[in-house]
Amino acid sequence: MTVSLGGAASAGQTEMWVEARRLMLPATKTAAGAVATYSFTVNVRQPEGQPTGQGGTGNPGLDIRFAGTNPQVSAVSVKPANQPMVAYLAGDSTVCDQLIAPYTGWGQMITPAVGPGAVVANYADSGESSGSFLSNSALFRALLPKVKANDAVFIQFGHNDKQTSASAFRNNLTSMITQVRAKGGVPVLVTPPVRRQFNGNRLTATALHVNGVGVDLPAQMRAVGTAQKAPVIDLTAKSKTLVESLGPSASAQLFLRSSVDGVTDNTHFSQYGATQIGVLVLQSIREQRLPLAAHLR
Repeated sequence: MTVSLGGAASAGQTEMWVEARRLMLPATKTAAGAVATYSFTVNVRQPEGQPTGQGGTGNPGLDIRFAGTNPQVSAVSVKPANQPMVAYLAGDSTVCDQLIAPYTGWGQMITPAVGPGAVVANYADSGESSGSFLSNSALFRALLPKVKANDAVFIQFGHNDKQTSASAFRNNLTSMITQVRAKGGVPVLVTPPVRRQFNGNRLTATALHVNGVGVDLPAQMRAVGTAQKAPVIDLTAKSKTLVESLGPSASAQLFLRSSVDGVTDNTHFSQYGATQIGVLVLQSIREQRLPLAAHLR
């Protein structure tokens, strides 16, 4: 799709969202009388948002919402995409397209960085563990048949693997890797972002995803990546550095705060937090030259 902004006698500021609160264009200024044109490839599916329908299923077809302090839209054109490269996201509520604010997944905030010819298809779903996602007909079983050669599948689990054994976690990840490769896709493991749980100025073991049965889930994921020769984005390490650098107080802005969001939640991200976590993911994609890197703006 192609969108032209501006053209009015006054300056404008416009942002564009599609489908289930998926950001495509952050707040963009246009000078009075000026027109700026942007092109995107958009993943359209039903249900929108979370594949199991949590939070709502949206509307058939393409949903577009323009917002901003003075939104100005002069033209919109849409045509079918021709076999774009697809980056599939497999994960939980920290990744998914959250339909209802203030909850925001990092997967719905990385899309502005993806240029025409590639698209993000977010199949992440709230509450899913590695095992439940793998077995659910609306999730991995729905994603897998769509994967084509050179598509990427980003796989992030850990938050809900609270009682998963090391062997089960490794087996679930290995199964996803094997099945994605059989379709010609490129599996990419993503260790889970940290929770905001401090002991002094350092994050706790629980925040770093050592689960209830003592399994260091990020370490297990890294080991699977090594064994399977699959790329790993160590989002646990990157988000640990970010959260600890901000400290117990300032790091609250990355998550949900009762004073701002009406709820306190040290696992799920604010829109700002999801954006910052998405930046870390995009940095790793570029650094490792993963398949999506060639399509990033």
